[in-house]
Amino acid sequence: MRPNEARELDNGALADQIGEARAELRNLRFQHATHQLQNTARFAVVRRTIARLLTIQRERELSRGGAR
Repeated sequence: MRPNEARELDNGALADQIGEARAELRNLRFQHATHQLQNTARFAVVRRTIARLLTIQRERELSRGGAR
């Protein structure tokens, strides 16, 4: 998901996307452990996607004027 697309999502949808990406990363790890993973470059793509989504989520928290 591109950053501009993620910024258009509301907070609930953004949290859902983060959950889906984390689930995909978990599945990739299981596939890697059982030697079923074909595309190891997908690890980096999913990790970067999670980082982008978390960054956008944090930007929103800071723009509301509050720390955690």
